[in-house]
Amino acid sequence: MISVVLVEPEIPQNAGNIIRTCAATGCKLYMVKPLGFVLDDKHFKRAGLDYFSLSNFEVVDSFEEIYEANKDKQFYFASTKSKHTYAEVEYPKDCFIVFGKESYGLRESLLKEHYEDCIRIPMTDGARSLNLSNSVAIIVYEALRQNDFFSLKNTGELTGRID
Repeated sequence: MISVVLVEPEIPQNAGNIIRTCAATGCKLYMVKPLGFVLDDKHFKRAGLDYFSLSNFEVVDSFEEIYEANKDKQFYFASTKSKHTYAEVEYPKDCFIVFGKESYGLRESLLKEHYEDCIRIPMTDGARSLNLSNSVAIIVYEALRQNDFFSLKNTGELTGRID
């Protein structure tokens, strides 16, 4: 299972959208405290719609807690400060993809410690960053594509009337 880690997410709508993406793709979601919102925030719940029952998410106290428990797994760190694009790496089926908070990203010390495992989404000059929930979707779907969408069961067959 691919796991998504949000380090100190700040915007409830982004976190809700990411819960929805993770639920739809079978990914586990970790949210690292402090959160910039409370879990019963109406914007958080509205963005997640009815996907909370399908979601697999956990709130943890620190990134180190996740990393120490999963040292044998591959971690990728999303950052605009990477020489590798997200499409240049090979994602194992049980990797972790780590994203920083909307206002700042991941702390520099973490990026330096794991620089060879940092990935970026290419953008035009002058663009600072993409929306966090969009970034998660882009990278998660690339990881799933590389693994032949192993966790997705939708056959694409028509099941109802189309007008």
